[in-house]
Amino acid sequence: MTLIALGINYTTAPVSIRERLAFPTEILTDAVKNLWRQQHISEAAILSTCNRTEIYCHVQNSDIETVIDWLGSHRQLKNADFKPYLYAHTDNALIRHMFRVASGLESMVLGEPQILGQMKTAYQTAQQAGTLGKDLNQLFQHTFSTAKKVRTDTAIGSSSVSVAFAAVQLSKQIFDKLSEQTAILIGAGETIELTARHLYQNGIRRIIIANRTYDNAHMLAQQFDGYAIALSELPLHIAEADIIVSSTASQLPILGKGLVESAIKKRKHKPIFMVDLAVPRDIEPEVAKLNDVYLYTVDDLQNIITENINSRKQAAEQAEEIIETHVEHFLTEMKAQSVQSTIIEYRQQAEAIQQTALNKALTALNKGKTAEEVMQQLAHTLTNKLLHTPCSQLRKASENERYELIAAAREIFQLHD
Repeated sequence: MTLIALGINYTTAPVSIRERLAFPTEILTDAVKNLWRQQHISEAAILSTCNRTEIYCHVQNSDIETVIDWLGSHRQLKNADFKPYLYAHTDNALIRHMFRVASGLESMVLGEPQILGQMKTAYQTAQQAGTLGKDLNQLFQHTFSTAKKVRTDTAIGSSSVSVAFAAVQLSKQIFDKLSEQTAILIGAGETIELTARHLYQNGIRRIIIANRTYDNAHMLAQQFDGYAIALSELPLHIAEADIIVSSTASQLPILGKGLVESAIKKRKHKPIFMVDLAVPRDIEPEVAKLNDVYLYTVDDLQNIITENINSRKQAAEQAEEIIETHVEHFLTEMKAQSVQSTIIEYRQQAEAIQQTALNKALTALNKGKTAEEVMQQLAHTLTNKLLHTPCSQLRKASENERYELIAAAREIFQLHD
């Protein structure tokens, strides 16, 4: 039996292929059960994200073709349509691969934390479906502990690498507690949604979404317990904002120096943190000259992101060292378990021989044989029974010229030349 990983990701396959091999959440449980029922497969789990689909299996005789055939059949694709984009890992490479994926070293954004949660979801789905066995279960547990070690001992996930996340991290440097602040977010696109999510996760007290189309602002605000305003209402609310992030497609500035200056006076010079993520800019550059205003543009954040990406690359080197160490630990543990099962089976065999010989000895005593006769017979029987199989196997090894087995026997039994 062999553990394998079979998959595609954003580096090996275009999105047109990835989307056809993806497993939506609602079918994942049934899919992994169906895979597990295939011949030669005894354990199975499926990881499916927008950037990768990976299947982890315990298969007989490294039978990867069984998994490929199942994947094509289940996703209703011809093997030739997706097989060129696949990669497969076994043995040490499989262990190393899973550790690297969970640690974010294989992600499009180096060190991103979401993949670990997605891998835990894959594990929990397989566990609930009853498709995990001892080996895959242990591998997942070591994967999670390795990823945790990487997160704890390196800075791979501590630096922001998106403009939305960078904006929120900067706001945390200016305000001690985001939970006491109010944010106005201008726009309702993907960047503003991501900014709202980061702020919400960091405990922001109040979020106001301003957008030219009120309904879009309202839909977004509902997700984060906020409320929406039309863009025309913005001047009435600027003074409420401790944090302002803007990202619209407007060709003209939305916030001018005069409007912000008036808001600062109403706030009694309490500072405002402003981030302009739009190109062309939504906030007039002259606003940066005002006291008590901290204005950052997308270029300012990009410089931060570039520095942080470099920082993550350095942390990734440390992460690789941690992963290699944990690969060795896992292999050592698996080998130890393998020999332990052999020892247990050998002891059980010896104890069975012992019990049979003992029963015969007790029967002989009950029939009146002397203790000396019984003891001699017991010793003779035990010696012959315990030596029979090893001696028989050594003779076969000699006949088949398997001299390495004979050498191993001499080492195991400590027979000196």
